[in-house]
Amino acid sequence: MDRFVVLSGCSGGGKSTLLTELARRGFAVVEEPGRRIVEAERASGGNALPWIDIEGFLRRAITMALADREAACSNRGITFFDRGLVDAASALETLTGEPAVARDCHDHRYAPRVFLTPPWPEIYVTDAARQHDLAAAIIEYDRLIALYPALGYETFVLPKVPVVERADIVLALLAPCSTS
Repeated sequence: MDRFVVLSGCSGGGKSTLLTELARRGFAVVEEPGRRIVEAERASGGNALPWIDIEGFLRRAITMALADREAACSNRGITFFDRGLVDAASALETLTGEPAVARDCHDHRYAPRVFLTPPWPEIYVTDAARQHDLAAAIIEYDRLIALYPALGYETFVLPKVPVVERADIVLALLAPCSTS
């Protein structure tokens, strides 16, 4: 769906900060499934956490990404997603060898241009929800920057500039369809 825009890329590269800025400007946004899962699992004492049960975590992320897409169908205008189905499905496929990308992503497309945040060591931090190091985040980024074009998406790597400038760039590139 052309009005479903994915912000993907390196963990700790500023996706969530950019999503917050786009929400501040009046756009519909969908927070990253992974952070929501970690929050819910920690609150309930669950085990579907990336450092305990990565496969369970990724399966939940796929389910959540599909539900997020369905819920966003009722939004008017553009909806920005902090990560999406491709991110979770590709991680599950890498982990298990299961053809999750082909199975889950073919019929659930996003806008043709995906915005990627590159590795940005100067702002990378770990926290309660992001316990992996920058090296693991870069491996993830390398997988995604190769996969999105292989699935027919055009990628745009966002420059390492302040969030307001990043949001301006994204909206300028979406200008023909960027009504909130």
